[in-house]
Amino acid sequence: MKPLLTTYALLTIAIVLEVTGTTYLHKSEQFTKAIPTLLMALCYVSSFFFLSQVLKSMPIGLAYAIWSGLGIVLISIAGFVMFKQTLDLAAIVGLGFIITGVMIVNLFSHSIQH
Repeated sequence: MKPLLTTYALLTIAIVLEVTGTTYLHKSEQFTKAIPTLLMALCYVSSFFFLSQVLKSMPIGLAYAIWSGLGIVLISIAGFVMFKQTLDLAAIVGLGFIITGVMIVNLFSHSIQH
């Protein structure tokens, strides 16, 4: 696999694990349910491990911007689908700006070899 492709694959894994961990955080009901709490911790630790691997070839600011930005968008979608949490127009527009920002960073930044 190409190094850039590997970096983005690891970053994708980190993002999915972070979103999964946040979903389990909600299901843990303030740490009162053992299994969701343990799964949450496992997902978060794993997410940070994969994020740390990404930092071998991507600047921390860029990696964190992508990781957190896409994480926010994905957990908002998960909240809507899984927990019936609604988003108003301002939230949807704001999430659109986050997606736009992540796209700008990935398409135009020279901080990582594209």
